[in-house]
Amino acid sequence: MPAEALPAAPFPPVLTRHAEAETSSDPSSVMTLLADSDATADGFTSYRSTFAKGAVGAPAHFHTKATELFFVISGSLQVLVDEEVTVLETGDFLAVPPHTPHAFAAAPGCEADVLFVFTPGMGRFDYLRLLGRVMRGESDAKEIAESAEQFDNHYVDSPVWRSALEASA
Repeated sequence: MPAEALPAAPFPPVLTRHAEAETSSDPSSVMTLLADSDATADGFTSYRSTFAKGAVGAPAHFHTKATELFFVISGSLQVLVDEEVTVLETGDFLAVPPHTPHAFAAAPGCEADVLFVFTPGMGRFDYLRLLGRVMRGESDAKEIAESAEQFDNHYVDSPVWRSALEASA
């Protein structure tokens, strides 16, 4: 099909060079910000996180609008999906649909390198930056709770996840 016959793309191609990507770090992880929704016409948001051994990624939460995709580049990631805890290994992929409680952390005794994608996208880089500031003690954790609607992160209590984290401590 000739290029002029193709429909217009919803946004221009997005290229983020590793050397130019913004990072946000805390004592146990580094997040490399790859593409936020403003560059993708709200199509997706993507970032990469590397977790040190013992790193707790996110407490139990859900999103009302976005599907969260996980791809384990290397290492092992312990995840909660609904009420089930499992470990994702190198090369594993997980898609968590909206309204599904989930959580994640580096698997016990392991590091993890994970690519995250949210679709549809929404401005999440400011949330990731806020997480880094809270983990470094530069901001108050109440700012995370106050931003629940803005960033579509709704935290829930999960005794199953608490037990899994206690067992791996």
